[in-house]
Amino acid sequence: MNKGIGLTHIALTSQDIDASIQFYADYANMSVVHQRGLKPDETRVVWLSDKTRPFVIVLMESNQPAPTLGPFAHIGVGCESREVLDQLCDRARKANILVREPVDTGYPAGYWAFIKDPDGHNLELSYGQEVGLTVASA
Repeated sequence: MNKGIGLTHIALTSQDIDASIQFYADYANMSVVHQRGLKPDETRVVWLSDKTRPFVIVLMESNQPAPTLGPFAHIGVGCESREVLDQLCDRARKANILVREPVDTGYPAGYWAFIKDPDGHNLELSYGQEVGLTVASA
């Protein structure tokens, strides 16, 4: 695996990193792979990864978050099935964070929905986008 070359991360600010860590664990199967700034008066920073590729979401704690990803701007996460996507959307609906109901728009976008993270950033859940196959055949 090539480490540290190409697209490696996206960085976002977060007002509550612990809430964001839980959100990305619940909806994107991500966990903390690095953190720093745990001492008083240090800015807390975490790296989250699903460990499927050398790519992380960097979250930096801030009381003045940068503009959010939306209304169309988003982070995209592929789900293993439509059923998993629907289950995550049901959970998001109950938590009042579902932004766009699941829709199947056909090839190449597939089946997808938008939910909001604790800071208002859009996370797209998708199934059938075939991004990996498209990149591999390019």
